[in-house]
Amino acid sequence: MTVDHYENFPVASWLLPARLRGPVAVIYRFARSADDFADEGELPAAERLARLDSYRAELDRLERGRPSSLSLFKEVAGIVGAHGLPLQPFRDLLDAFSQDVTKRRYADFAEVLDYCRRSANPVGRLLLHLFKRTSDSNLRYSDSICSALQLVNFWQDVEIDFAKDRIYLPQDEMSAYGVTERHIADQRCDRAWMGLMAFQVERARAMLLSGRPLAPALPGRAAIEIGATIQGGLRILEKLQRAGYDMFRRRPMLRWFDWPLLLARAL
Repeated sequence: MTVDHYENFPVASWLLPARLRGPVAVIYRFARSADDFADEGELPAAERLARLDSYRAELDRLERGRPSSLSLFKEVAGIVGAHGLPLQPFRDLLDAFSQDVTKRRYADFAEVLDYCRRSANPVGRLLLHLFKRTSDSNLRYSDSICSALQLVNFWQDVEIDFAKDRIYLPQDEMSAYGVTERHIADQRCDRAWMGLMAFQVERARAMLLSGRPLAPALPGRAAIEIGATIQGGLRILEKLQRAGYDMFRRRPMLRWFDWPLLLARAL
């Protein structure tokens, strides 16, 4: 299965040290291909879960020191061995993608954050392992950034997720603002919807900003990479706010002309 993907944020960009671009690209391919099992095509749920289980089996083989016949996992084994990467973040990603197959609604923000802990935070943690910068504070900053970026993606893609029968907006917060699923189905951007989304956007913005100390903790141009990534998330939120929280008709995206601004802000 080959799927084209729009990405908000740089993947293995020129800002990273050359020696780490390959490992970052492998991590991305692992995450993207596994995510596609959960999201793309017309496969039944059982087949999606079976394919994710096959990735788990390959990780188990790697942990036991047994070689894989799959090119992706040969690359994963290479970067795990060369950089001392833990396997748990890879497993956490698979858990999140499996959850996407079976869980369609989230009762509260704690449930959403638990999903983010497994769907987004593992990538940031793996990057910190590559940089050998895994202090408790750095991990905390990274988790805040990654979870916030996942939230940004959720609020950007409310319509897309709803088409897959998924709603990541916390059900209790929807109720508190008087928002129902009909708002999404009817693409209704009334005062209740705008109030709910303004709250979501401000919370995601605060999480992104709380992770900013991570940038100066990283070496060289990686600090700019993280800074630009944070600014990318903030820019999407800014565009969503300017659109009146109407991602149905004005889905916020980063365009080529946004990147000079993001780099300038990062610097």
